[in-house]
Amino acid sequence: LNYREMPHRVENWRDGAYRDFIYRQHEIVVTPAGMTSGWRWHIKSKVIVITLEPDKFERFAKSELGVLLTAKQLKDMPQFADPDICDAGWLLKQALETRDIGSEVMFESLARVFLIKLIQKYGDRDELPELAKGFTAKHYKRVLDYVSSNFGRTIVLEDLAGEAALSTSHFSRLFKQTIGQSPMQFVTSYRVERAKKMLSDPDRQMIDIALACGFSDQAHFSRVFKQVAGTPPKAWRAAQAG
Repeated sequence: LNYREMPHRVENWRDGAYRDFIYRQHEIVVTPAGMTSGWRWHIKSKVIVITLEPDKFERFAKSELGVLLTAKQLKDMPQFADPDICDAGWLLKQALETRDIGSEVMFESLARVFLIKLIQKYGDRDELPELAKGFTAKHYKRVLDYVSSNFGRTIVLEDLAGEAALSTSHFSRLFKQTIGQSPMQFVTSYRVERAKKMLSDPDRQMIDIALACGFSDQAHFSRVFKQVAGTPPKAWRAAQAG
């Protein structure tokens, strides 16, 4: 995924085929599984290289989307402009770099967005159901940013749909297809992840954490935390300390 603003010369060898081309911002190169590829850069680059493990990629496509990919898995696309895929890749990079202040939930959702968009456009398959049509990586990011900024307050479905400029029913369907959770399940998971970070402070009171993460009271917090994390918050804190 190329992010350098100035076009620059690149040489690429793909299974013996040679290309000498000008690489422009937001252009991508998609290399199928099993293809040997080599590069020569003539100036300092600004690219993100994402390598997918074929077995895991195949399982994701089959279990999450019901799609059977060929052995190549992705189409051979030696050069193609795709700003949306580049946006999704850049957001994924930022999530990796800021995991200490972000959330596992946010990172996983951005990874799903990237993979689904990649399969939608470049998956080597017979048919793929229409998923998240009309959504872009920036739309997802607006929703995720809203949750990140407001998880301690009351969040309703209409708020999230408004960030994506969609009706609530349409937004709910597309969000669940892409993220794997309903919008409100995602909000709950995000709150639990933030609570985990706060629980690492042994001096912080449970009720303070509950209210800071948008739960109505400590009992509500404990019940939801156990449902999501599999253990009550008090036990989770003790396990981390030990």
